[in-house]
Amino acid sequence: MHYDVPYKTKQFFFVLIKLSIVVGAFYFIYSKFAENENLQFNEFIAFLKENDTFSVKTISFLLILSIFNWFFEILKWQKLVTTIKKISFRNALEQSLGGLTASLITPNRLGDYGAKAAYFGKQFRTKIVLLNLLGNMAQMTITTIFGLVGFIIFVNRYQIDLNYYKIARFASLLILFSLFAVFGVKHRRFKIKGFSFERIIDFIRKIAFTTHITTLTLSLIRYLIFSFQFYYLLTMFGVDVEYFKAMVVITSMYFLVSIVPSISIFDVVIKGSVAVFLFGYVEVNELTILSIITIMWLLNFMIPSLFGSYFVLNFKLPQTKE
Repeated sequence: MHYDVPYKTKQFFFVLIKLSIVVGAFYFIYSKFAENENLQFNEFIAFLKENDTFSVKTISFLLILSIFNWFFEILKWQKLVTTIKKISFRNALEQSLGGLTASLITPNRLGDYGAKAAYFGKQFRTKIVLLNLLGNMAQMTITTIFGLVGFIIFVNRYQIDLNYYKIARFASLLILFSLFAVFGVKHRRFKIKGFSFERIIDFIRKIAFTTHITTLTLSLIRYLIFSFQFYYLLTMFGVDVEYFKAMVVITSMYFLVSIVPSISIFDVVIKGSVAVFLFGYVEVNELTILSIITIMWLLNFMIPSLFGSYFVLNFKLPQTKE
């Protein structure tokens, strides 16, 4: 027997889901400060007051960098979606920030995929998930390229004691796996985000080459912005370190953090631990690094997610046909 759920009941559960996402996001933001073992909120505020480096001018500049960071992310999403359906920049902004809010409490930002797909009709949702994956892969590619170069320089410069046998073995396995993934397309059963390699590769091949270049370029611009933002904060806290030397550590940090699975809300904890370890080699104070990581998280995740919560609360399911 087929039973239709009453419209008002559907609406009730829909509103409940939206509220749950927003309340969950706010709770995790609060718990980040209330239960952070690495840096207590009162210590963070006291440290900022002691340094007395934040003026209206510097705060405005930091906010401008964050705005541009998200501007290029939103523009990248708009360009990707345009390959299947034209959307305005305002729509791309709503989807990007709404997806960010939904992703805070999910592992590896999986909520971002579902939230963005929900803005489209059923006929588009599979492609939207794949486009989102493509955008994230482009950002990961830039992070990996710069990160590998930075990490190699870092290891050689500071003579880090690494087990090169294990690294070589891991690299060999990775190469073999990649070759199998490329040449065994028709027989593989492995999946990424629920999609087979064959389907992902076929989807990528159908997208224009210029779109891939644009996506990578926008990802590169974003990377340069938030990595410079980190360096600017170092100078604000009085850290005397040359730009190239700092970027070697910063790129290494983002690379190491990017390969560790985590819930987005806890990225700041993982980044803090990795950054403290890496910046220890350039003799930067632990409290300074933890404060910078926290400020970066506030500027690029917390504040945008607060705006995103507005879009989540005002979200309406699309019509069956778009």
